[in-house]
Parts: sequence; C-alpha cells; structure tokens
Amino acid sequence: MRPVLRGCCKYESLKDGTLGLHDIALMNDALDVRDENERRWLRAVKEQKRGA
Repeated sequence: MRPVLRGCCKYESLKDGTLGLHDIALMNDALDVRDENERRWLRAVKEQKRGA
C-alpha cells in the first residue's frame, strides 16, 4: 500500500491487475532509496548546523 499512499500509483491499478507484484516491488525499492537519501541529507544538514 505504500506506493498508493505515496502517490506512485492508484489503488485501482492494484485491484484491476494493471500493476503486478514486480511493479510494486520496484516502487517499494525506489521509495526505500528516496527515504534513505532524505535521512542522509537531513543528518548531514543537522551535523553541518552543529559544526557551524
């Protein structure tokens, strides 16, 4: 459901078979990468503010 909640696809696409498990897995992987990059960026900004 995470791709739906994040706006990557519509729930109907899951229900009607337009998207398959492989598609969902790819979207989840992409969301994991985005989330990790954001965590790293926020940590770097926080450390930079602390050091400044």
